Amino acid sequence: MARRDDLRNVAIVAHVDHGKTTLVDALLWQAGSFRANEDVAERVLDSMDLEREKGITILAKNTAVRVGGVKLNIVDTPGHADFGGEVERGLTMVDGVLLLVDASEGPLPQTRFVLRKALEAHLPVVLVVNKIDRPDARVAEVVDEVYALFLDLDADEQQIEFPIVYANARAGRAGFAPDELAPDLAPLVETLLATVPPPEYDPNHPLQALVTNLDASPYVGRLALCRIHHGRLRKGAPIAWCRADGTLEPARVTELYVTEALDRVPVDEAGPGEIVAIAGLPEVTIGETIADPDDSRPLPVTTVDEPSLSITIGINTSPLAGKDGTRLTATMVKQRLDQELVGNVSLRVLPTARPDAWEVQGRGELQLAVLVELMRREGFELTVGKPAVLTREIGGKRHEPVERVAVDVPEEYIGVVTQLLALRKGRMEQLVNHGTGWARMDYLVPARGLIGFRTEFLTETRGTGILHHVFDGWEPWHGELRTRPTGSLVADRRGTANSFAILNLQERGTLFISPGDELYEGMVVGENARAEDLDVNASKEKKLTNMRSSTADELVRLIPPRPLSLEQALEHIRDDECVEVTPKSIRLRKVELSASKRASAASRRKRELVG
Repeated sequence: MARRDDLRNVAIVAHVDHGKTTLVDALLWQAGSFRANEDVAERVLDSMDLEREKGITILAKNTAVRVGGVKLNIVDTPGHADFGGEVERGLTMVDGVLLLVDASEGPLPQTRFVLRKALEAHLPVVLVVNKIDRPDARVAEVVDEVYALFLDLDADEQQIEFPIVYANARAGRAGFAPDELAPDLAPLVETLLATVPPPEYDPNHPLQALVTNLDASPYVGRLALCRIHHGRLRKGAPIAWCRADGTLEPARVTELYVTEALDRVPVDEAGPGEIVAIAGLPEVTIGETIADPDDSRPLPVTTVDEPSLSITIGINTSPLAGKDGTRLTATMVKQRLDQELVGNVSLRVLPTARPDAWEVQGRGELQLAVLVELMRREGFELTVGKPAVLTREIGGKRHEPVERVAVDVPEEYIGVVTQLLALRKGRMEQLVNHGTGWARMDYLVPARGLIGFRTEFLTETRGTGILHHVFDGWEPWHGELRTRPTGSLVADRRGTANSFAILNLQERGTLFISPGDELYEGMVVGENARAEDLDVNASKEKKLTNMRSSTADELVRLIPPRPLSLEQALEHIRDDECVEVTPKSIRLRKVELSASKRASAASRRKRELVG
């Protein structure tokens, strides 16, 4: 096998917020990719609006830096388990992995997930311990925890002998000892070039390139991002397009690009090992192969972990439908969901009993909430149902997904969190008190027990707790779970909310509405302090009389309503509730709006239970 010593392909993998995109920023600056006076946004690879707002990476992106005579292709991957499909795709494009770990937090559940995928692919690993300037850094302990994680994941002898580099990505410094950092990232780059092998290829093998990602250009249409395994791709040359269904189709490369820093640069040809973008295949999908027309040999299709959560997405059926959005019909919603499937391999869209609603399956609440948020910003009005876990039949028994949960809390909240997770059938695996006033708890919890848990967890820990979870495996059904102890305050008529009615309702529970908001029958206006639902009149006005009142001019003090983000709304709802999402507002409502029909359905269920 021949080698290309002028090229290296590496993926940066880590848990969310450990500094991947910041490290790529520093590499780009030090490689001279930007002018000294150029105005460059912080975390330049997080280019999507939602990525900037949430401060997380959602889509895997690639960039390239030149070090001496070597081109280093870097794939920046998301750190959230919900976007694990992006990570798995990124790992098929590279020959080595840079594993980034926070010097204080250490390896977390997503670190385990991405490392397991890298070890399964037999990729060499370079460990970078980042943020060593943190006052609470525990560098030696974190390195020991990473070794323990490698052993836990059955790493072989070559994999466990990994080089370690210490870094402060924000300052752009790295070194081989925590207290001896070089003024730049040169030690890290040298280690990468020495550890990550150059791409290997067979000079006599015909062309083979695997499509691992998709992009779109307003000028040339859909772009297929490929890793060339063997052979050379030339602009204008005929190719064989090996479709996912097994058919072969002749095609032609109309445009060919390679990445230089953040730009796609047109080239006439590209060799083996290179990551390229090609145009000319309008219907290409992820996992398909670009091959030689005279000797086409398809590569195996990329397999991605199955989804574990589903929600129902349909058109907006509330009385206020059509007031905010521009895209309202079922046809438009279906087209947009089909469009999302093209670039997102870890999603599934299935029909339901209703023609205007679809079941969308994904990896987690955040991934599905990001899809709904993107659709909302595009002008869609939607009704979104409660997230539900997907079950499997294994050996004739019903199994459900179980998540590995890591919780960091101040030690005074250990009891509270233990009680919360015990109610959700959680099993404690480990409890470590670092002696700094904080404790780390590892749990295995049924995935459905975690739906709606984050909000309650933050409330009980006064906003100080940190929670991370990742899919761990399948276990037999754990039985009934009661996760939300409170009921809902439901509006019983159409109208406008006013301060007089809200003042009287405040003592009943927490409200989600403010004076002036439009209401309709069946809309959830607040959370009842008790377990049952309560129908209320939130548009009741103060009756005016000719009698003077001693309290007439008293100032009405209203408690501010609780604002709900889309993720919080999806977590909060019960099985008989759903979320109405429009470009301007997020409202909770009952699936059945009519109070009388809800009452008769409840009495029917009670009769069936008694009978």
